[in-house]
Amino acid sequence: MAENRFAGLSVESLDGAERKALVGLALKVMATALATGPVMDGSATVKDYIRLKVGDSERELFGCLFLTTRHEVLSDQVLFHGTIDRTKVYPREMLKRIFAVNAAAVIVYHTHPSGVVDPGGEDVSLTCRLRGLLEEVDVRLLDHVIVSPRGATSMAEEGYF
Repeated sequence: MAENRFAGLSVESLDGAERKALVGLALKVMATALATGPVMDGSATVKDYIRLKVGDSERELFGCLFLTTRHEVLSDQVLFHGTIDRTKVYPREMLKRIFAVNAAAVIVYHTHPSGVVDPGGEDVSLTCRLRGLLEEVDVRLLDHVIVSPRGATSMAEEGYF
């Protein structure tokens, strides 16, 4: 069995540059895993990936994982950038990207810089609108994930779907 080269590391022993490099490496590992197989092996993987990628953003970001019919990742893109407590989502622009990559399903995500990952009324309303719109064009909305530096919430897991 191979030796674990990371066994002696602790968060406290890493400086800022090392932490950033480690997060970058983790994102590459996760992106490789997501690119070579189904993304929906559990929402924990999706939440971890999104949280690692954008969870520490100081402003709201809205993005999308574009998926094949087998739920393999075609593309992952941050589509909209907002302020510290909101972002404007343009469904038309989202649809353009969905069609451009020929996605059959999507997982949308956004950040809550406040740290609170509970869906608000606007989050629920947007999710319902997007789900209805996407159903009209035969694209499945699999989840809406909200992330922050402190956690992540899957709206599908929470029963909003």
